Amino acid sequence: QVQLVESGGGLVQSGGSLRLSCAASRKFLSYSVMGWYRQAPGKQRDWVAHITTDGKTTYHDSVKGRFTISSDNAKNSIDLQMNNLKPEDTAVYYCNLLDTGNFWGQGTQVTVSS
Repeated sequence: QVQLVESGGGLVQSGGSLRLSCAASRKFLSYSVMGWYRQAPGKQRDWVAHITTDGKTTYHDSVKGRFTISSDNAKNSIDLQMNNLKPEDTAVYYCNLLDTGNFWGQGTQVTVSS
């Protein structure tokens, strides 16, 4: 079992920035895929971005150019830098690790006010 612990959520005004971090309880594997998802009230959980251990990144169109995902394999951490935040980015953000299983963090709330 793997524990993922997110931090860094909060309340920010439209146009502001936040940085989310996720700490994993063990090292990433060579085939691990690390990602961030989000779930707005009354909606399904949606994929935001992911990164592989060799640094390949992919983003949902709605966050391209505004969000940056990164990982530190030595620290077993995954970050999400979010810039130019919009009210529609308001959601609970979840860290995800996919390798030997599909693991989720507990989520962190991000609220963007207009």
